Order: sequence, then structure tokens, then C-alpha cells
Amino acid sequence: MSPGESQGFFTVGQTRIGSLLVEKGLITEAQLQEALRRQQQRGGKLGQILVEMKAIGEEELLEVLAKQLGVPRAVIPPIGTVPPELLSKLPEPLASRYKAVPIALKDHVLHLAMVDPFDIPALDDLRVATGLYIKPHLASEREIQEAIDRYYRRPEEEGGPGLSQELLKEILESQIEVQRKEEEKLDLEKIKAEVEEAPVVRLVDYIITNAIKERASDIHIEPREDRLDIRYRIDGILHHVISPPRSLQNAVISRIKILADMDIAERRMPQDGRFTIKLDFREVDLRVSTLPTSHGEKIVIRLLRKGPLSLSLEDLGFDDDNIAIFRKYIHRPYGLILLTGPTGSGKTTTLYAALSQIASSEKNVVTVEDPVEYQLKGVYQMQANPAIGLTFAVGLRAILRQDPDVIMVGEIRDYETAEMAVRAALTGHLVFSTLHTNDAVGTIVRLLNMGIEPFLVCSALTMSVAQRLVRKICPECKEPVEPTPDMLAGLGLDPRDREIIFYRGRGCPKCKGTGYFGRTGIFEILEVNQRIKDLILQGALPETIHRMAVEQGMVTLKQCAVKKVLAGITTFSEVLRVCIEED
Repeated sequence: MSPGESQGFFTVGQTRIGSLLVEKGLITEAQLQEALRRQQQRGGKLGQILVEMKAIGEEELLEVLAKQLGVPRAVIPPIGTVPPELLSKLPEPLASRYKAVPIALKDHVLHLAMVDPFDIPALDDLRVATGLYIKPHLASEREIQEAIDRYYRRPEEEGGPGLSQELLKEILESQIEVQRKEEEKLDLEKIKAEVEEAPVVRLVDYIITNAIKERASDIHIEPREDRLDIRYRIDGILHHVISPPRSLQNAVISRIKILADMDIAERRMPQDGRFTIKLDFREVDLRVSTLPTSHGEKIVIRLLRKGPLSLSLEDLGFDDDNIAIFRKYIHRPYGLILLTGPTGSGKTTTLYAALSQIASSEKNVVTVEDPVEYQLKGVYQMQANPAIGLTFAVGLRAILRQDPDVIMVGEIRDYETAEMAVRAALTGHLVFSTLHTNDAVGTIVRLLNMGIEPFLVCSALTMSVAQRLVRKICPECKEPVEPTPDMLAGLGLDPRDREIIFYRGRGCPKCKGTGYFGRTGIFEILEVNQRIKDLILQGALPETIHRMAVEQGMVTLKQCAVKKVLAGITTFSEVLRVCIEED
């Protein structure tokens, strides 16, 4: 086992640890079985899963493990109390590689906080590298990473998301000359030399690595008339980060295009590219898109984090009633299930959650996607490539010749794909896909507008799910707030009710002053039962179908969002921002 593949304390003797926690009464047998089920579905470390389930606190788990394993529990000292000579015993590359930080040096024995105190190869390597005896102490991976960030942080990171004055000064003082006029002839060798200058390389590296640390889903690099704006999309909202001078525009953009293996000489046509970086043992896939604008090329970078993906329906935001309905239809052997919502509303993640629930060695599950965002265990995933003729329709046709049980098509965009998906659902396959409509009933209208006959829609479509993402209130600065009568009325609640309490985030360092941290889903699930089918065959208006679905118990997007406001998960303003007003 190489150092980078160390088991970690959460996986040492998993079965014994689970039984031990049950024996001590810290978790129940049901919680252990649920954790083992989640581990079987998506992998990961048993202890970490139990912590994520809130079955046990991280500190409780560490104390039990330390006692069971016979190693001391690490006490990581504050940054101001760690002498530089102690940190010099274990340089940052070794600390990151072996997931260890020095906490004390006594009598030629280096005390290290480690994720896995029993990683013998790592202990041997560290003993040779430091020339000291090693005494391991048990710590969590989170504690180790936070300590590494504090102890070894570079000066430009001290200011958080902003750009340090030293780095900015270095960039401004560098003698980089950038062509300013679009019509000037490009000197490719000159541009390549410019983008390899250390300040530009460091600036681009900072923009990307800081975006990952700030949990950004996208990086926007936007040329303006007098500057270059850098913005991150965090929890669905764009936040301004820095504005380097316009003189750096071409160098920064060209650097990114070189990384993404794109043509730096082509600035008149949109381009797409990608590259992968590794940061703190995590791989991140970066999808790069350029767009020519009046002030130069605009770049958007989508960040896709590889590795374990939380695919629990509860974690996605489904409540108990919606989970019961959702599971009922995804476990059927055939039918068409459609998810709808705007770009970035979490449709693909929900599809992945559905596939992970039903994938097994007894089923042949195949997808065609654009792009393949995450690798799923037990699922065969194909990347669509329209440039070579591999469209969703072509991919679906090929999949149908592979004896599939379950099919997932990234998106239904045209009649051919829609017709094939419907036919596949009618011939004994379970088919998942997405459409872009405003609500669940809109998927029916869209299929009909594409030219699918009403009787085929009725026969194939079993469930339609509309979804949105709302920001969650930051748990560190959450506080109650008394709603006004107008706020209550705006959510369809009794404006005279004085017992209802809303919540908001005050703003703190954890949430960067926004009051929000993370997102959750709101869902509207339409069951296409016999009464809905009758309305479709009668050519009923969408409003009539929607009204019938609500009468039968369908919870609308807005109603689902209101539940989350009352539960203190999100805020009144988020509901107004995300949900479409209903007539």
C-alpha cells in the first residue's frame, strides 16, 4: 500500500468498530445497518458515513477509536504556538502526502497527528525522511487538512478569497506586454512566452485553486472595457472575487486555453476544452468554454469534483412522502421517468441517485451523457460527441442493441430522441431522461409539442419530477426572525398567525457573510395515473392537468419550498428567488 492509499482511521477494522459502537450504546443496530447500506451503494469510510448521518459525533468516534486502537488522541496546537523549527521537521509536501502534521518534539521523538497511525510504510518513510523516531497520534482527516492549511498556508492565501497585495504588486511590476488590439497580428511564440511568466502562472493557479476551496461550481473570467473581472458561482449565486488589470487579459486567457489544449490563435469562434488537476488528493475535472465578446474572449470553467458523490435521496432534499413516490416508480421494470428544471438545478445528480438505487449485478444499466460528470459503480456510461455524429439519438439506438434493462439519456432535445425513448419504455425498458420545462406538467406538453402522440405519452410516461435548488441557511450563524404578515401571505400562510417563526443566516466567516452554506433540492412529483392519462387523451389544458394533480395530492415546487422555510432549512427570500409565482 502506497502512502497516498493509506486506509485512514475511519476504515481500520470497520466491522469491529461498528459492533463496538453498538455495544457501547453510541449508535443503534439500525443506524449501523443503514451506514453499511450507504457504504455498499457509494463506497466511502464507515465512520465518516456514521458522522454524516449524525448517528455519532466525530469527536466521540475518535475517542472510541483511540481507546480501541491503543493510541493517543491528537491535540493539534493553535498556529501561533507551533514553532517554525517544528514545522521544518515535516515540510508541507510530506505532510500532505502522508496526511500528518507535527504537534511536538520531545527527546528526539517527533509526535505526529495522523489519519492512520497504523500505516507502517508511511511511518517508516517518515522516520527515514526526518531522522527521528515517530510517535503517531490519532486525528481526523478534516483536522489534518485544516492544520495543513493553517500551518503551511502561502502568504497569498492569508486574505481569503481576495488577491494578496504582494502577488498583485509582483504581477503589475512584471514587464509583461500584452497585445491590446484584436486586429493586431498574433505572435504565438510571444504569447506562449508571456503566459509562462511566473506571475501569470501563479495568478491562474490561484484563481483555480481558490475556487475549489471556496466550493465554487463555476469560474467566470469576464473581460470589461477597463479590467478583467473574476467571479465564482457558489451555491448558485455569482460572487465577485478579484479584478486584475486589463493588461493581463490576453495572458490569463491564453494560459487557460493552453491548459485546456485549445487553439490560442482562434479568438473569433467559441471553443471547448478540458483538463484535470489534483489538489489535496482530490481530482477536479475542469470543462472550459470560450465565448467571443466585444471586449475579448469570455471564459467559463465548470468544476467537476471526481470521487465519492453523495447519492442519498435524503441528502438531496427529498422528504419522506416524496421518497416513497420516487422509489415506487424507479423500481418498476419499465416506463419513462423525466426530470425537468433549468440548467444547474441538480437534475443529473438526482438521476445518478436513482441509478445508484437500482444498479445491481442483475441489471444492465447504460447511459449516454454530455458530459459524463461522475463515474457510477455498476453503470456503463457513454460520452455523447455530436462533433463526430454521436448524438443522444445515435447513442440511444446503440444502447438498445446492448440488451439493456435500464437506460439513461442525458437530455431529450428533439423528436428522434423522444420517439426512441418512448419506444424503449414501451418495449420493457426503464428509461430516465431530462427536459427543460418550468414544472412537472410541462414535460407532457413538451413531448406532445415534439410530435409524440398522446396515446404514446400516456402509455410510456410514468413519473415526471420538476426540481430546483435553494440555498440552505448557514448553521453557524442561523438565527430566528419574526415574519411579517406580508411574508406569510406571500407563502400562502395565514398572515394572522403569530406563532410561525422563520430563520435566516446573520453572516459569518464560514458563509463569507452571505448567510447561506450549501444547497438542497425542492421537488414536484407528478404521478401519471389513470386520471392524468384520461386528461391527456382528452387534450386537456396544462392548467387542468396541474389542478387535477394537486387535487390528488401533488406537492408543488412552491409548497415544497415553504415546508423547508418552516423547517428552518432555507429562507423566505430564497423561495421568492427560486420559485415561479403561481397564479
